[in-house]
Amino acid sequence: MLDIKFVRENPEAVKENIKKKFQDEKLPLVDEVIELDTKLRAAITEANDLRASRNALSKQIGALMGQAKKDPSKLEEAEAVKAQVKAQADRLAELEAQESELEGKVHSIMLRIPQMIDPSVPIGPDDSHNVEAERFGEPVVPDFPIPYHTEIMESFGGIDLDAARRVAGNGFYYLLGDIARLHEAVLAYARDFMIGKGFTYVIPPFMIHGAVVEGVMSFAEMDGMMYKIEGEDLYLIGTSEHSMIGRFIDQILPEGELPLTLTSYSPCFRKEKGAHGIHQFEKQEMIVVCRPEESMDWYEKLWRYSVELFRSLDIPVRQLNCCSGDLADLKVKSCDIEAWSPRQQKYFEVCSCSNLGDAQARRLKIRVRGEDGKLYLAHTLNNTCVAPPRMLIAFLENNLNADGSVDIPEVLRPYMGGKEKLVPLAK
Repeated sequence: MLDIKFVRENPEAVKENIKKKFQDEKLPLVDEVIELDTKLRAAITEANDLRASRNALSKQIGALMGQAKKDPSKLEEAEAVKAQVKAQADRLAELEAQESELEGKVHSIMLRIPQMIDPSVPIGPDDSHNVEAERFGEPVVPDFPIPYHTEIMESFGGIDLDAARRVAGNGFYYLLGDIARLHEAVLAYARDFMIGKGFTYVIPPFMIHGAVVEGVMSFAEMDGMMYKIEGEDLYLIGTSEHSMIGRFIDQILPEGELPLTLTSYSPCFRKEKGAHGIHQFEKQEMIVVCRPEESMDWYEKLWRYSVELFRSLDIPVRQLNCCSGDLADLKVKSCDIEAWSPRQQKYFEVCSCSNLGDAQARRLKIRVRGEDGKLYLAHTLNNTCVAPPRMLIAFLENNLNADGSVDIPEVLRPYMGGKEKLVPLAK
């Protein structure tokens, strides 16, 4: 969400940014919100003038009433002034109602105007125009066939799709035995990896109020992702980022406490195209709340942490810079980390790193008090640490052997009871 003052002073830049995001249908919003803002400021100015006049007239009435004890003619003059105050009070009530209506309209439009993207963001209409920046690790295509990931899991007795379908519907699963243990091991390793980077581990609420939802994401994301609890002002989170950033709603943070570096675990619930019911998975997330001048440095650090983590698990990855049309409206800059799939012989997304600038902070009123006592908006960033089952797919495919066994990288063995290898069940 942009500052209305910025929109007022830079309308053409805001329109150009909308064009770069291929959202031309939003172009009229700029002129519309500027017109509404002009009316709002005029109403505020008139209302303030009336309040000042009313205060002066009230003092005048008091003085006249005091004089009326000696000069009865002053009573008539006092009544005339009272009538004037009454008229001003009626007009003030009209203006206050007008202010409230205009503020609501301005706020609603401002929520729909996208954040200004960083100049380094590649321009393109959709994810097919995302740009590969760098590869890490050598992608390998083994000389033996790689089964589908559920087949690999089934070879260890590690997944039951039929039972899950009966219990919850398509898209759900039971994980069992070593595969379930591997799922938790990956999350625990990611947790400790981030703690080792100086991040504080957090388990947040898995539901949030509507005001927080509005603060952390755009309307399009909300409609496309979030599930509302019937009869309650509560939504299931689609990622722990939502409740983690919501933690600071309407707070003033001391500058000396920044940056706040947090890593959070949560289940995640999302609507997804083609999916039946709720899509459920678990995730370890990275969150940073920092000073504006630090946010791009943190953006660089966060995606590199993902690369380091995946490479420690012997998974080749690449970094992909997201183009303008692939950025959600609150994002200043974003990139994906994609893992190599030997079975598909291509990369697929496993992490998404985003710098949201002051967009979430402005919506949620997350402010920082500087050493000089002045307030300013914080910057917020987030990045996926690991998100099974996608991460498990990459892990199993890249660590699979010709005999069906799966190697356990050294860093993960303490979380797997010291096991160095998973061996399929005897048929």
